[in-house]
Amino acid sequence: MKEKILSSDNSIQNIIYDIRGVKVMLDYDLASIYGVETRTLNQAVKRNLERFPQDFMFRLTEEEWDALVQKITMSSQIVMTYPEKRPKKATPYAFTEHGAVMLASVLRSPSAVQMSVMVTRAFIAMRQALSS
Repeated sequence: MKEKILSSDNSIQNIIYDIRGVKVMLDYDLASIYGVETRTLNQAVKRNLERFPQDFMFRLTEEEWDALVQKITMSSQIVMTYPEKRPKKATPYAFTEHGAVMLASVLRSPSAVQMSVMVTRAFIAMRQALSS
């Protein structure tokens, strides 16, 4: 697994996307932050679906995923999971701030709690920047 280095709230803000009018982070970015494989993250979510209602998490449509990949490619950001490595039927999960924090409670990664604080701060900073 290729791992992203995210050492600051600013770096995390760069991987918060606006999808369906909601600020979200994608499963593979959160997996990288929390130090687990995307597959492991998604398995933990599936085992705890009751903790992830629609306002915490949703799956991207194929159209949303294609549009996001184009946007990311155009902005020169590197995507950890390229579309050709992820089957079209397996579009990423998108997690709102609350869903991203909830992940820390279902993952068994030693750094999950610390990283959830960074993720929360990044969402807060983004909200503050948008409101000013």
